[in-house]
Amino acid sequence: MERLQKVIAYAGVASRRKAEQLIVEGKVKVNGTVVKELGTKVSNSDTIEVEGVKLEKEDKVYFLLYKPRGYISAVTDDKGRKTVTDIFKKHVHQRIFPVGRLDYDTTGLLLLTNDGEFSNLMTHPKFKIDKTYIARVKGVPTKQGLMKLQSGIKLEDGKTAPAKVSMTSFDEKAGKAICEITIHEGRNRQVRRMFEAIGTPVVKLKRERFAFLDLTGLSPGEYRQLTKHEVKLLRVLAETGKIDYNN
Repeated sequence: MERLQKVIAYAGVASRRKAEQLIVEGKVKVNGTVVKELGTKVSNSDTIEVEGVKLEKEDKVYFLLYKPRGYISAVTDDKGRKTVTDIFKKHVHQRIFPVGRLDYDTTGLLLLTNDGEFSNLMTHPKFKIDKTYIARVKGVPTKQGLMKLQSGIKLEDGKTAPAKVSMTSFDEKAGKAICEITIHEGRNRQVRRMFEAIGTPVVKLKRERFAFLDLTGLSPGEYRQLTKHEVKLLRVLAETGKIDYNN
């Protein structure tokens, strides 16, 4: 059972907030009856109509995108900026949405799907899915600064979980460095804020890996469909914390 507004949002009809508004305004029916309560839960067998249009159950699809710079990780944008779903419009007919987000200026690996349950497994902090980033930073992080990132650093929205961090190269004279960082949280602009907190702001950021997935064979703006086996492994990883690549 899922909350009604969540099902509507996952179907790509509207954002969660807009779905709640439609429910309150009496524009949503469940099994032919108008429902106005936001706490209402529905199952896969229920028939849902939004503004007179039946919510169709789509085949589940899963994509891995090499997100280019200059795209919003959203389905729509009220400022008219390009969104990651624009890249798929000519060839993908399902109403997909990004799994989590990458900032406008951040590039790299981003998953998209129309499977809300899968998205939740991939993004909820309790499932601890690792995401690895390469950060080009201004300045050279100190050993103490890197240790703060590794143990968890205080941000305005609370202390971060421990991270895996290493400095792969640096140029003291030019005042720049490249670091690799792996986190499992997904707060807004988290990696950028973490490096800002130790005095070395991020100049360029790319997500290299998501769990065991990487960008092999893709250029910015290109995507591929995940295999059934990859989807299965990601689910198992989220639910158990480990995977057996032989099964």
